[in-house]
Amino acid sequence: MGVAGPSGPVLDRDEVDRALARLGAEHEAIETSLLALQDHAGRRLLEGAELTGTTKERWETTEAAITLLWAYFDAYAGALRSARQIRSRRRWSSREDLVELTELLRGESVTVAGSASTAAAPTTAGTGRLSERFTLAELVERMNELYASSLDMVVAADAVWSALPARIDLLAAELQRTRRLAHSVGVRPGEHPSGDDLERITRTLTSLREQVVSDPLAFWTPARGSSAPGGGRPDTTRYDREARALEEVRREIDAVLTVRQDAEARLVRLRDVLSRADRTLAEARSARGEVLAKIAASEVPAVSGPPTALQEQLAAASEYRRHAQWHRLSPLLESLEEKAEDELLRARESLTAVTAPLAVRAELRGRLDAYKAKVARHGLAEDPLLVERYDAARRMLWSAPCDLRVAEQAVLRYQRAAAELLAPRVPGDGGPQDRRGES
Repeated sequence: MGVAGPSGPVLDRDEVDRALARLGAEHEAIETSLLALQDHAGRRLLEGAELTGTTKERWETTEAAITLLWAYFDAYAGALRSARQIRSRRRWSSREDLVELTELLRGESVTVAGSASTAAAPTTAGTGRLSERFTLAELVERMNELYASSLDMVVAADAVWSALPARIDLLAAELQRTRRLAHSVGVRPGEHPSGDDLERITRTLTSLREQVVSDPLAFWTPARGSSAPGGGRPDTTRYDREARALEEVRREIDAVLTVRQDAEARLVRLRDVLSRADRTLAEARSARGEVLAKIAASEVPAVSGPPTALQEQLAAASEYRRHAQWHRLSPLLESLEEKAEDELLRARESLTAVTAPLAVRAELRGRLDAYKAKVARHGLAEDPLLVERYDAARRMLWSAPCDLRVAEQAVLRYQRAAAELLAPRVPGDGGPQDRRGES
């Protein structure tokens, strides 16, 4: 170190050489970065694009910043070139050379004309100054700041352009295939909700692509807490929403296609279910007449007629199939299948309710005959009381109309009489004995 000068202690020869080597490496790195930025695909696209909105505003600032970057770099390169020339005058630099080099390397030795930075607000724009002076270190720091902000803008725009337009185009192609398929099965705008959805998705994708191309930064989400250039990701919210909407329409179209493929089989099954329901109702009506004729004092529910509304809907479904109106046939078939099953269940319940009195009579008849067989096995079939009560119960159960309440009481009287005779007796009490012991 020598005597202190305006920029601090005068550098010695070794310090000057080390400083020049460091500055030379910085010069190469900065030049490489600037050339890479100049050749960046995103920057070239920005230069030729018709920009709008946020992207237009930021590109105007960034373009001015890139111009200023090159002006700064030229000033930096000029200062480095001057320093190298001074150092190359002689092998052993004189004190005057070292003082000059110290001022050049450490002092505010770089002057940038104000016109070079007029368009760049971060520097001399608006200050009223014709030029601005920097140290080499300050100039490098300023270039780093401008480079980082410029690269961030270029990378963000390029990332959106690389991601979204291609995805939108693929989705648009899928949309066109879906539209053709929808048209083939009768799903058209104004006639089916899915047709209206396809029209809306088409309009939205067209508008979305135009916006992405002209204003990519409107679809960029910066990463939180990240200071690296280009930190963030493309915002695909609107694209994802339309992709999901198209997927829902595709599922609807698939359902309609499925209907087209198995419509006839489903119509045959529907006719079979409704036919079984009609037969069951007819059986219930017939059984109701029999019950009214054979069972007295019994409340028999009325039986409804065949479901004419379902038959009409079934005929409409057949017409839809005949005219290939699959989008209308699909929801109608689903509704008819549910209603037909309900109708068959209702018919079966009606038959069960109507024939309940006959089932009660059959149960009483079976119980009476079972007790008769039981007393016969014990040799009591000829007992006068049992014979009398059996004949009374049988006349009631096998006569028409049959009063179930009276017949049930008669069967119960026969049961009680049989139970008394079959009850075990203590030997010697003079009463009848259980013959099972003898056997």
